[in-house]
Amino acid sequence: MLSFLPGPVRGVLSFLLYLVNSICIVIPIVAIAVTKLIIPFAFWQVVSRKSLDLLATTWIDINSFNMWLFQKTRLEITGAENLKKEMWYLVISNHQSWVDILMLQKALNRKIPFLKFFIKQELIWVPVMGLAWWAMDFPFMKRYSKEFLKKNPHLKGKDIEVTRKACEKYKTIPVSIVNFVEGTRFTDEKHTRQDSPFTHLLKPKAGGMAFVLGSMGNLMTGIVNVTIVYPEGPKSFWDFLCGRIDSVKVHVDLLEISDDVIGSYENDPNFRAHFQTWINGVWEAKDRQIRKMKQAA
Repeated sequence: MLSFLPGPVRGVLSFLLYLVNSICIVIPIVAIAVTKLIIPFAFWQVVSRKSLDLLATTWIDINSFNMWLFQKTRLEITGAENLKKEMWYLVISNHQSWVDILMLQKALNRKIPFLKFFIKQELIWVPVMGLAWWAMDFPFMKRYSKEFLKKNPHLKGKDIEVTRKACEKYKTIPVSIVNFVEGTRFTDEKHTRQDSPFTHLLKPKAGGMAFVLGSMGNLMTGIVNVTIVYPEGPKSFWDFLCGRIDSVKVHVDLLEISDDVIGSYENDPNFRAHFQTWINGVWEAKDRQIRKMKQAA
């Protein structure tokens, strides 16, 4: 551990290692993506997906080594004992800092499949990264705006159907889909502006999570409900790089996906009301969990 170095020096060196690691991983990912396009045989598709999963896991392993080398952050994880890498999960979490993503990856790496995010279908055309996301089987979603649906009411529900069909490959490929339910990072200013009923959380945005469950709920094994607490308060990614975050607490609850949380959120008002009540209950429990974790810090 290079904790004897001045914070800014550690920050620069750590950032460079993250950058180099990402570049070195993206290159073979893109190369494999090209072969997936030109070699459509089922055997190679399976081999390439396993190779990509190995690359992604190695990328997180090197990032974790980076944390050990330059940061002094202690990560305390509870409740993750029953997770399995061969299962399908929806991962939800509170969101306070860009550091959350690194903590999620380190806490869940090799315990569940590589974390993937739903990406707007248009982003597949982003140079290099779009191809990398496609190669890694990130789920691309097609969403219609309310204005578009008003002009084309016959397309209601088609976006979920398109996404559901795009996710057919996950029937044979275990996957973990991440959703930050609050939709943005928590700040006191946002908390006040929302008049949030929760002490430590913003109001949950039910639509995104309902969309994931509506598209893939029947494939999912469960919901990995992650609660992240920074005992000293959340800090910036630069603070993390410089070793200014002493400890992070991560608690995991595995929730069952029942039939009553899978439905048409946009088109069924009764289901929408039920789902909002359900996710508010999950968020009330998470708020209590955060208070408990802060008191134990």
